[in-house]
Parts: sequence; C-alpha cells; structure tokens
Amino acid sequence: MAMRALAAAFNRVRQDDSKDVPLEDLKDTALPPAVPAPPYRHAAPSGPWPWMDVNAVVFKSSPTVNIDQSWPGYPQNQFGNWTQDQVERSQMLERCSKNQSSTVYWMDVLHSREFAASNIGGNGHITVVDTQREGSEGEFWNILQGQRPKNIRVRSLFVDDLTSPVLRMLGTKYNIEPFFFTSSINWIPSRYQEAPIHGEGDHITITLPFVRAMPGCPTLKSAGTKINTQAHYPMGDQMLVIDLLAIHMVRGVNTNTIISYHPDSAWRRTSAKQLHSLMQLVGGSVYWQKIFSKSEDPTFVFLAILWYALYAWDESFELLDNHVSDLESQVLKDHGLSRELHILQAHLLHYQALLHSFEVSVTFIEKTQNPAMESSVFSDEQRVESNGLMKRECENLIGEIDRLEKRRMMMSSRLKNATDLAYASVNLQDSKQTRTLTETTVRDSAAMKQIAYLTMIFLPASFLASVFGMNVAEINPTSLETIPHYVETTISLTLLTVYIVITLQTHSSFHKDNATFLQRAAWPVLSLRRIVFKTPAGAKNASAKTVDDMA
Repeated sequence: MAMRALAAAFNRVRQDDSKDVPLEDLKDTALPPAVPAPPYRHAAPSGPWPWMDVNAVVFKSSPTVNIDQSWPGYPQNQFGNWTQDQVERSQMLERCSKNQSSTVYWMDVLHSREFAASNIGGNGHITVVDTQREGSEGEFWNILQGQRPKNIRVRSLFVDDLTSPVLRMLGTKYNIEPFFFTSSINWIPSRYQEAPIHGEGDHITITLPFVRAMPGCPTLKSAGTKINTQAHYPMGDQMLVIDLLAIHMVRGVNTNTIISYHPDSAWRRTSAKQLHSLMQLVGGSVYWQKIFSKSEDPTFVFLAILWYALYAWDESFELLDNHVSDLESQVLKDHGLSRELHILQAHLLHYQALLHSFEVSVTFIEKTQNPAMESSVFSDEQRVESNGLMKRECENLIGEIDRLEKRRMMMSSRLKNATDLAYASVNLQDSKQTRTLTETTVRDSAAMKQIAYLTMIFLPASFLASVFGMNVAEINPTSLETIPHYVETTISLTLLTVYIVITLQTHSSFHKDNATFLQRAAWPVLSLRRIVFKTPAGAKNASAKTVDDMA
C-alpha cells in the first residue's frame, strides 16, 4: 500500500512538473535534443589519460604555475593532473557557461528519519546568478562553508541548470573528482568509487541514462531518414526521451552529502524541483521509514533515488506496450509500417543496453559498502543488519529491472512477429500479382498461337508469290538470271552471316572460355577438329556401354 501511495504521488508530481513548459509553447519543429553518443573511455577515473587524444599526445614538462586554491581554480586546485586542455576537451565548463543562473534545492534527512526541506533561501532553494554583480555566488559559497547541524543524517542538493561557478564551488567544497561532471554533462553511463578510507568514508558516483515518457505533439515527426536511438521516439501525443540520473555521494561519519545534477530542464526532462519533491515523499513511506530506522547507512537514500528511474521505465513501457498493440493491428492494413517497426526494434535494442547499465549500477551499490559504517560509532550488529538490508533492497530493485527486461524482450518478440507478418503479407500480395501476371501471359500466348496459325495459312501463299515473282529464266525467259544462281547466292550469304554472328559472340558453345578473336574466327576449323577427334572416343564409349548392357 505504501508503494502504491508513493506511485500515485510520483504521478502527481510528474504532472505538476510537466506544466513548467506548456506544450503549446513548443513550435512544430521543436524537438527534444538527441543525447550525444557517450565516449565511454572517458568515464572511469582509473583511466590514466583522462580526456586525452592518445593518438596525438606530446609530452611537455609543465611549468610551475600558481594555481588558485580557492573555488575559481577548480579543478586544478584539487586535481593537478587536469590540465586546461583536458578541461576544454571535456567541455565541462563550456557547456555550463550557457546557463545564466543555477537553482539548487536542498533537502535534509534528519537522524529522526524526517525528510525536511532546508531553510536555506527561505523556501528550500537558492538561485545562484552567474554574475559578480548579483553577489549570489558569494552567498552560496558561504552557505556551503557554513557549519552543518549535527542532527542531519544526509544532506541532498538537487541542481538545475548547472553554471560554471556552482560547478567549481561544489567541486571544491566536496573534493569531487571532475569525472562526475564530465560524465554527467556528456551523458556517459558510469559508476565508480573514489577515495575510500576505512572507517571514515568515500565518494561514489552513478551516471545512469534511462527512458522517460513525456507529453509530445502529434505534429512532431522525426526528421530525416537516419535511425537515431539516442533521440526521442514519438508516439502520437506522447514521446519517449532519454533522461539522466547523475548522482554523486560523499559518504562519511558526519558529512553525508548527495549532489544530483539535472540537465536540459527546459525540455521537461527530470528537473531538480521534481526529484526534490519526490524524495520528500519518500519520507512518508512506511516501508522506507522502517529501513531508515534499522540502518544508519545513508546509501539507502541514494538507493531510493534509483527507484525513480524504475518508475519512469515502467511508465514508458506501459505506453510502449499500447503503441506496439496499435502497430500490430495496423500492420495488415498498411504494409508501409515495416520501417516504423524496424525503428522501434532499434530503440528496444538500445533500451536493452540501458537496462543492463541500470542493473550493473544497482549491483555496484550493493557491492560497494560504505567505509564509514566500519567506524567505531557503529556496532557489529548494526553493520550486519545494514548489510543484510542493503542486499535485500538491491535484490528487490534488480528483480524489478529483470521484470522490465523480460517485458522489453516480449515487446521485441511481438515486433518481430509483426514484422514477419508484414513481410508475409507483402509476399502474399506479390504472389497474387505474379499469378495475375502469369494468367495474363498465358492469355497473350494463346493470342500469339492464333496469330501463328493465321501466319501458317498465309506463309505458303507468300512464299509462292515471292517465287513466281522472281526474275529468273525458268519463269521469265527474257531474264538473264537462273534459279541455281539464286540458290548459290542465298546459301553463300546465309553461311557468311552465320560465320560472322558466331565469330562476334564472346560466349558460345562453339568457343572455349576467354577465347581470343583469332580463335573465334577459326571456329569452323576448330569445331570440325573437335568433332573428328571426339567421334572415335564416343564410338568406343558407346561400344563399351553396349557390351555392358548385353552382359
């Protein structure tokens, strides 16, 4: 019942959030931008060449540079190996510079298990304008530097429209590896742990693309003929888009912090405001309150955020299931749906990879235990119970992902069946057309027979008319020519014509393969020679066969 109530709340928040950008404000040609193809090689901090072109690396001894140790110097102030060239190549700051302001929503999970919006900003959020004249940057930095109350178990920051100053301040304050920002901004699926210290804590990051349904416009169509599974998939008044969960968590005994990055809020992808509201509703779930009462591990808050992706997948597949049913009913009426079936099949194959990434991320959370739980603050019984709860909840989530994958496979099989039916219908129609064409050919053949019979009647008369019209001495005594001359000339000209035709043929039974022109010109002699030399062998074989038959 608690999960049903949470699902209902999820739908209400989603509907409210969809009003941020009214559908009528979108132009007919406006479409959600396609997700960039992820360069996976730049997603792992363990890679020795972050955001480098390995085919054009030139070693340079870097001169000693005074790096600004304050937040404007990020990432070099925390990670000296990140050169200016690498930062520019990752476009970490360049893409953020397009945003004029950033809105940060705060939520604190207290030790009393209460999910409360922070009083920061007066209403639980603060807007940081990207200009020194407003002074909001300094205010935000002072808030980050402020002393955190001791009754907070986890502090969550949900960031909309990340600006370059906010990125630098968050990275400096929480010592965040730049890979979190580069993976999030470039939509690279990733999951990793960094800076683990036994008994103190670590950092974990998950960047998880997922599929989400959003209202579309019936007039919006995919442009061009290229199949792009990274782009949206329209379904009438709905569309499926690739959305993103980008979460970084600092786990410590007293410094647990979750930072959630939200891209493209203008296109009604999951906004910080929406996820902030949903996470507050988690505090009202009886089921999750029992978990938080049994375990102090802040990773459960992280795990609860991943359930949002599962709800989005489920909602998307509900719409997709109806869409597949419509395509199945239309395939017999419209044989031109084959391309649409192939496009949807391509998207489903891409969704398979996304679901696999989802499952791997949950498994990563399960296996990456919180080093802070090894602190003396927690007893062995608490650690055992917390690990058991984490294993159980991760298995629950993996079971749901497996259910989604089976549902995806079912829709893929249905599409294949519909595609086969479409091809069978086309083949059946082609067979009917072939049969009609054959019947027409038979009728034409009958007509040609009648013409041939008619020609047989008139051919003797035409032949006799030609003969008696000849100007030869046997018929016309005053003529100088004779019938023998006519026969000789006709036979000679016929033989010459046959010789020329066979000589000019490149493929003929009279020639060998790849015969030269001289060999083709000598075909009468060569053919006669083959006949003469093959006759004895043929006669011998015939005699042997006769003897065998008699035996």
